[in-house]
Amino acid sequence: MTATLDSATNSDSILDELRTWLSDNWDPDLTVAQWWEKLGLAGWAAPTLPTHAFGRGVARSVGVQIANEIQAFGAMGAPDGLGLLLAAPTIADHGTPEQIDLYVREIVTGQKAWCQLFSEPGAGSDLAGLTTRAIEDGEEWVVTGQKVWTSLGQSADLGMLIARTNVDLPKHQGISYFACDMHQSGVEVRPLREMTGHAMFNETFLTDARVPNSALIGGKNNGWKVANTTLTYERSGLGSGGSSRGATATPGTIAGNLNKRVGDFVTAPAPKKSSSASTPKKRSGGMFEILSGLAKGNGASKRATVRQDLVRLFTLNEIGRINGERVKVARAQGQDIPGMGNISKLSMSMIMRLTRDLGLTIVGNQGMLHGYESSEQKELSELIGNPFLPAVTTTSLYAQAPQIYGGTDQIQRNILSERVLGLPKDLGPDKNTPFSQLPKNA
Repeated sequence: MTATLDSATNSDSILDELRTWLSDNWDPDLTVAQWWEKLGLAGWAAPTLPTHAFGRGVARSVGVQIANEIQAFGAMGAPDGLGLLLAAPTIADHGTPEQIDLYVREIVTGQKAWCQLFSEPGAGSDLAGLTTRAIEDGEEWVVTGQKVWTSLGQSADLGMLIARTNVDLPKHQGISYFACDMHQSGVEVRPLREMTGHAMFNETFLTDARVPNSALIGGKNNGWKVANTTLTYERSGLGSGGSSRGATATPGTIAGNLNKRVGDFVTAPAPKKSSSASTPKKRSGGMFEILSGLAKGNGASKRATVRQDLVRLFTLNEIGRINGERVKVARAQGQDIPGMGNISKLSMSMIMRLTRDLGLTIVGNQGMLHGYESSEQKELSELIGNPFLPAVTTTSLYAQAPQIYGGTDQIQRNILSERVLGLPKDLGPDKNTPFSQLPKNA
């Protein structure tokens, strides 16, 4: 009980500090870059990062409250993208003080956008089988290879790159992790158009790309350990639960948002409603709120199966949120919950499939209509009188992706069975076999 009260007291104190800070610093006439610099250097952009890495070292639950408070105030939230989600916490864990001061600072202030250069055409599920090579050349590394499924690579300034730096070591031991400049001539990004009509993913070709030795994160041939840290944050971040950060924008030099007026990205906050202490708060938002509203509006909620699936969706989101809280508490105590990141990833895939099936059930025949461009979606919504249909159909088309990216559902189950439950691994080459002696794709 004491720990709970202390936690609540600390949370209230931090939120009071944030409200005062927002009142003193928020100015809608600032540029996006100026606002993000204030927000990031004060520790409010990524408050769950440690204090030595431009954060405040708070629990995830408090981080969610901070994001919600910024949104409620009517200010712009933290920079969007993989830099804040993956690169910053990874570099905070494994980077040198100089790397933290450079890379994490640029992330929390929105100066640089990041992408992830992990998967390859022949190394997706078996990521450690990657063949992209990085060869040491004085104070630099020369990188050659191909990556695929590079999310947001077209707007990235830097990439989290893993490459093979020693073929004579076992495949998990000869990999290094780099911060790769995406603007150089040796990097070519080609968009991959998806069935949703968008091109979030890309394939990336590296031809004699150069990476300085100072951009090596976590030490030479130690990249698999660093990459697993990134993957842990990715799976936890992709898992259910959490909160919207409200209005924000794509960071970095390519998106073109840094010199825009920050006030143009936000709307006035909604007036606060008085609440009764006896009234429970709904925590699950997003698609659940959209689908429950649609079901009530068109009468689909009268069907028992629809009501049952809505409860399942709400419950899965709540379980994900609570599991996120458990992980943060465990880490604060120097402990861990084995496999929770993998469970969160599997849960997210399940939620997306349920959202797809439930959404199409609720909208019925309208689910066969979809606009691929925003103008088409607006016209379609006006024609049928349903402004939420694009969210339902886009989610339905996208729902196939989560069970593949970030490590397939099958890989998550393999990791849980082998590393958590201790079940025997599949037969294959000895783990100490040098990579150069492995059969192709082994």
